[in-house]
Amino acid sequence: MNKFQRAMVISLCLLSVLWLVHGYAYLFDNKLWLNGINPRQLNGLLGIIFTPVLHGSWSHLAANTAPLVVMVTMIYYGYPKSATKSLMGIWLLSGLLTWLFARDNIHIGFSGINHGLMFFLFSIGVLRRDHRSIALAMIVFFLYGGMIWSVFPNDPDISFELHLFGSISGVLMAFLFKSSDRKIAVKKYDWEEPNYKEPDGDSIGESWKIESGDNSINQQSSNKVEHR
Repeated sequence: MNKFQRAMVISLCLLSVLWLVHGYAYLFDNKLWLNGINPRQLNGLLGIIFTPVLHGSWSHLAANTAPLVVMVTMIYYGYPKSATKSLMGIWLLSGLLTWLFARDNIHIGFSGINHGLMFFLFSIGVLRRDHRSIALAMIVFFLYGGMIWSVFPNDPDISFELHLFGSISGVLMAFLFKSSDRKIAVKKYDWEEPNYKEPDGDSIGESWKIESGDNSINQQSSNKVEHR
């Protein structure tokens, strides 16, 4: 199993947990969403752990499915050493900030983590600036850059606080773990070095001329032989 396949398996395993939890709540009419983050209430502290796996409806879960698969795969593919630490950091910190500062309401859903991952992948690409990091940052911004607008209050039924604090957590994790994964070595040629000097002797252009001249001489010799 290569690195990309391993990252995909991790994302699908996490997704299966979300779908199994919501399937259980749906089948047994269990209002698990009540275990979400209830700001500044002691009984809402456990929501910091449970909130990302709780959803209010199938459509809510479906909306978080594709971003989860894409961005969890990307973080484990691009940053395998820091991926778990960054994911857990976003998970816990976004939940804690929501518990401390959000509106008095129950906050649930994986969207806060998705926002954190998007901001993490984009920010770490800007910070590291190696080829793979920049490519991942561009892809994630192209696909989910619109998440930027959902960190602002818009729909009262949507927890913009989870989005906002997830995003802040993602940027913070990018700064903390920007050097955890080794950068991919970029092949450098001798002529790219600032102090590079051409080897003594003929240059490539002169060698080409000489080679071409030899060919023309050989051609003339062969013509003379044919005329004989």
